Parts: sequence; structure tokens; C-alpha cells
Amino acid sequence: MQLLRRKFMHLAAGAAALPAVSRIAQAQAYPTKPITMIVPFAAGGPTDVIGRILATRMRASLGQPVIVENVPGAAGNLGVGRVARAAPDGYTINVSFLGTHVFNGAMYSLPYHVLNDFEPVALIADIPYVIVVRRSFPADDLKGLVAWLKANPDKASAATAGSGSPQHVSGVLFQNVTGTRFQFVPYRGAAPAMQDLVGGQVDLMFDSATNSLPHARAGSTRALATTTRSRLATAADVPTADEAGLSGFYFSVWYAVWAPKRTPAAIIAKLNAVIVEALADARVRTSLADQGMEIFPREQQTPIALGAFQNAEIERWWPIIKAANIKGE
Repeated sequence: MQLLRRKFMHLAAGAAALPAVSRIAQAQAYPTKPITMIVPFAAGGPTDVIGRILATRMRASLGQPVIVENVPGAAGNLGVGRVARAAPDGYTINVSFLGTHVFNGAMYSLPYHVLNDFEPVALIADIPYVIVVRRSFPADDLKGLVAWLKANPDKASAATAGSGSPQHVSGVLFQNVTGTRFQFVPYRGAAPAMQDLVGGQVDLMFDSATNSLPHARAGSTRALATTTRSRLATAADVPTADEAGLSGFYFSVWYAVWAPKRTPAAIIAKLNAVIVEALADARVRTSLADQGMEIFPREQQTPIALGAFQNAEIERWWPIIKAANIKGE
């Protein structure tokens, strides 16, 4: 009887170990089929561009296609939700940004948690922001802008790409820091918002360097300051907000890659290694720089760094969004 019991216990232990062994073998063999990279926005935007640049380079390292699939809708929540529900096997991943994985958690009632229902893979790059005004606005610099806004509360208008967009949330931060008040005018995207700033229909805008600097260089708007810690190489003549008299006003839109929760650590490590390799590639770096993006330093490209960074951004932005009662459209 004791011999039979020992045999039974041995078989039971072996059976219990099978799933773990299977997971290890699966991770070692990964990938054995194409990977789907979900972009939760339409083709052509910055998230889509980043995804396609990465996917092309990742294929060379993984030996399998990385297929970019655009799943737009609900401010990115449809695509991100699909990743949250996907099998945690490394074959569905998500490239997205600050809005979907921080802002939306404070603005929408979501069927998933933007931090807890995903495995962080890698921080990729960010896009600096610039404070721009219409060409005829009666302020020559950032100090002058703040002074004018304080002297004329609620008279100025700031264009945004919609309620809860980075343009909107950064503008709310600016109001909080400076003690100013102005009206937000929502548009269906950053491009039409900038068009009305160029046309003088609105007064100011907080927008990406990619979208705003070409118009400032053309003289159709004026760039007063960047929201970065150091001057941009592509706009060395534009002072930082620190230099222009608004200390500590920093804002940028960052992008990263996530996988579904409980994706094996070995698979996360492999995806991270491939992305890090891609971000070190000269062609990838040039392609991202051409989009106005700045790649995060190597030490910030780890899963742990992304998790900590995202958590810090949630702690920073959720109180601001909720205090301003910003709701998703």
C-alpha cells in the first residue's frame, strides 16, 4: 500500500509540474507564429507610426512577422481593452501612450485597470510639447503671456484635440501652476486645432513639437517655450519653460509597449530585449527622430522602469484630471 501511495504521489507531483514545464518550454520556443501588435488608433497617427517602425525591426530579430492591427475607437479604449482580454502568451501586444494608459483611467469607467491588467514591456520614446500662441497675440514671451492671462481672466481661448487630450490636460496643469483662467476649445484632433490657431481663431495651444514647430518656423504662430528640461535640438532658439520664467513646468507625451497580465516573464524579457535592440538601431532612431520623438535612455527601457514610470504618472495626473472634472467624450 505504501508503495502504491508513493507512486501515486510521484505521478501527482509530475502532473502538477507539467503546466510550469510547459510554460517554460513555450517561453523558450517563443515565438513560433506571427505576433499581433494592437495600435488603438487609426493608421497614420504617431502611435501607428511608432508601431510600424518597431514591428519592421522586431521581425528581423524574432524571425516571425509582427503584424500591426489598428483597432480605433473610444479614445483608444477599444484596442487596449482587447489586449487586456487577450491570451497572455506573447502573441498579442499593445503599443500606446500616456493617454490610454494613464489619462483614460481617470476619465472613463473601464472594464480593465490601466496599470494592473497589463505587463509592462518597454518605454520607447516621447514627444516634447511647446507653448504656442497666435501670431498677433499681445505677449512677446512666456512671462508676458502669464501676465496677460492674469489680467484678462477667461478671455483667452486654448485649442485642444478634445476633452481629456494631452493638449487639454497640459493646459489644465498650466492653469494650476500659473493661477490663470482661459477657455478650452475642443477640436476633432490636433491638426484642425492648429489650423485655427494659425488662422487666429484661437489664442494659444499646448501641442507637440512635431505639430507646432513647423508653423512657428513659418511665422504663422509663435513658440514661446518648450515644456522640456533642456532645449530641443530641433528648436535651439526656443527657450524652455524654466528659462522663460515658469520653473518646473514639464510635459511630454510618451509611448510604450505592454502585454496582457500574466504573460510569462521569459516572454516579456524576450520582447523587451528585441525592442531595446530595435531602439539601438540607427535606422530606427533616425525614423523616430524624424517624427519629433526622443528615445528614452537605455536604463529607462526596462519593464520595471516602465511600470514605475506609469505608476508615477498615474499619481501625478489622476488628481489633476479628477479635480478638473475632465470626462472622456
